[in-house]
Amino acid sequence: MKKLILALFAGILLFSCSQKAEKINRAFYYWKSSNWYLDEGEEKMIDKNDIKKLYIKFFEVEKNEMMGIVPVAKTSLSIYSIDSIEVVPTVYIKNEVFKDITQGALDTLADNVNFLIGKYSSNYDYRNKVIYEYQMDCDWTPSTKENYFYFLKKLKSLSGKKISCTLRLYPYKYPDKMGVPPVDSAMLMCYNLISPLKDHNRNSIFDENEFSAYLKTNNVYPLHLDIALPVFSWVQVYQNNHFTKLLYTDNLEFKKILSAQKPLWYSITKDTVINEFYLRKGDMVKIEEVSPEMLKNAIQQIKKHVMLDSEITVSLFHLDKRQLSQYSHEDIESFYSNFTE
Repeated sequence: MKKLILALFAGILLFSCSQKAEKINRAFYYWKSSNWYLDEGEEKMIDKNDIKKLYIKFFEVEKNEMMGIVPVAKTSLSIYSIDSIEVVPTVYIKNEVFKDITQGALDTLADNVNFLIGKYSSNYDYRNKVIYEYQMDCDWTPSTKENYFYFLKKLKSLSGKKISCTLRLYPYKYPDKMGVPPVDSAMLMCYNLISPLKDHNRNSIFDENEFSAYLKTNNVYPLHLDIALPVFSWVQVYQNNHFTKLLYTDNLEFKKILSAQKPLWYSITKDTVINEFYLRKGDMVKIEEVSPEMLKNAIQQIKKHVMLDSEITVSLFHLDKRQLSQYSHEDIESFYSNFTE
């Protein structure tokens, strides 16, 4: 009887959802810390692509041995020149925060997060701009899911806002093991599939085979799903065969002083300084980036395997002029429009 009910429920979801969305709300994540301003290029990116929403990292929450659970890395972003953008305060919470924590401490955490979002969001509440949604970003595990889910319920009760959360591909594929978070919607994060230092021969940001394997499931996820796609890259630096640094830079310029050794791997051809980090001739770097073709193929896989509602948000991670330099305006446009084609 239970299996029959589950089958009927899945059938209802199949009829109520479509794999090709009809309306796309265009969004970006903004993940820089400290004091930042959108430069002219980033504002043009928002305007030309009709971006309606920014998921802005307000702060992170971590567990400190001396001070306990504390917020860090507040972002203060001036967007006064952009009237039409909806701001979604986003908070990254490390999974360790939810280990060995009492219900009382969870209540306090929810209260503090709600208070700080309200305090920091006053920077964005200009010209009658209203914040409707909070998003929580946490890579929860089976051992922390109960505490994290309790926190989400408490935050919803305190804030009265729509609460969304990020959803990695593993909990998407295995909801029986990982649980389904008690939120209004989830953002399916279609990247960071492999531990960055685990496999030297594969792209840890986006591996097409790994991605396809996670999407192939008989489950219909019981939440409204939005989609986040990666438009970032990074450089892993290895000196004397040891990983030493992760750099973010303009890869088009950086590759001018590199010599290709094998897929993903390059050697430095002359001494240089990137982001105040000294690179020596002969150092090895692994560049992980996501090409427009990879993203377009990913969208086709999502449309094929993920049940999408008729209206969804598609958010690109993240808004950074240097990181976006490898994509043309037509590329960015296609990352949104291809969902409806």
